[in-house]
Amino acid sequence: MQQQGVEQLVEDVAQKLGRGLSLEDLDGVLLAYSSNQSHADRVRVNFLLSKKVPADVSAWQLSHGIATAVRPVVVPANPQLGMLGRVCVPLMVRGFRVGYLWVQQDSVEENPTAILTQLPAVTSELEMLSALLLDSNTAESEFRRGREREFLAACAGETNAVAAVAGWKEIQGRGPWQMVTVLDADGWAGGPDPIAATLIHRSAALQATVGVDAALFSAGAETHSVVLFRESSGRANHAQVLVHYQLELAKRSGRAVHRIILGISEGFTRPRELAEAYRESKLAAQAAAVDPQLGELVDCRSTGVYQLLASAGGGAGAWVDPGSVYFRRLEDHDRNSELIPVLELLYDNDGSVQDVAAKLHLHRSSIYNRLGRIRQLLGVDPLKGMPRLELHAALKMRRWAARPRI
Repeated sequence: MQQQGVEQLVEDVAQKLGRGLSLEDLDGVLLAYSSNQSHADRVRVNFLLSKKVPADVSAWQLSHGIATAVRPVVVPANPQLGMLGRVCVPLMVRGFRVGYLWVQQDSVEENPTAILTQLPAVTSELEMLSALLLDSNTAESEFRRGREREFLAACAGETNAVAAVAGWKEIQGRGPWQMVTVLDADGWAGGPDPIAATLIHRSAALQATVGVDAALFSAGAETHSVVLFRESSGRANHAQVLVHYQLELAKRSGRAVHRIILGISEGFTRPRELAEAYRESKLAAQAAAVDPQLGELVDCRSTGVYQLLASAGGGAGAWVDPGSVYFRRLEDHDRNSELIPVLELLYDNDGSVQDVAAKLHLHRSSIYNRLGRIRQLLGVDPLKGMPRLELHAALKMRRWAARPRI
């Protein structure tokens, strides 16, 4: 971090406002503070000494919505905590949250109106402070950006990039490897600003892999992140990255993140196999996004027929019509979506009526009744031989057509 510049800016803003300020990162760690303060409450004194926001104070601040706010937030006094009122100024660049500036009320002030009135006068300083924090973030340094571009180019199969990545100290002698695609199942499409979306994924991936020795390198794209792991049969490290990524993504994007998927490739031993491994990991993530039964930690080999559908290629509209006469007839007559979900669950659960009934919260007789309606409609037994293969494939083709385009 350009610490001197950050501290000087905090002092400049404090002088203009005539108030005590503290600057913290997204995890509540003190980055800088002003020297002038007419009256410091107990929370401020303890914060400056410990350099970290205590859990009870953090809970009080978060309860007022600072984690999702894009404008200054008034946090009222809390006498039990020994805390005067404050105004939290979220520091953001292109929608990317980089930290919080806290302005404490004086002990004689009854409300924060004066602070809110003063803040527009320091807008330029706040923008400069945000830019400094962003530039200090390792995910946004020019060196890091260049390395991530090279890594993604290698994932795309560019020969020169593959050769360059193969020479990195993180890579040499640390194989075999596996590629992992990290995907937000609900928010993969990103927002209107692709640069901000890319930065959020890059930062979330970097922070989520800190301290995970098996994660060798990470890069972010507009819709997802890519992580190179050392190959392992266990998934404890992957699960750790998943949990941290979900937290980091929510913290940086200011929205709820419900389901993160890690698509995992087969292991590989030669850097020139990076592109194929990336394709496998992306396929696994896409399949899990449209077929939740696959789970969140998904190996490519476990995606079944989706591997065949992916190898068939096709554009955005591929497989919308699977070309099955039986499936078209079933789809045309299933206006209330009572038949197709039952049939797919039967296929996915080895024909166990009891398991399907439990999943759908229906009586087994209802499942048998719907299965009978399907037999009558199609004129064949959908659980036998070729009709089963055809219909099951068609159901998965329909899901694959809705996959995230990443």
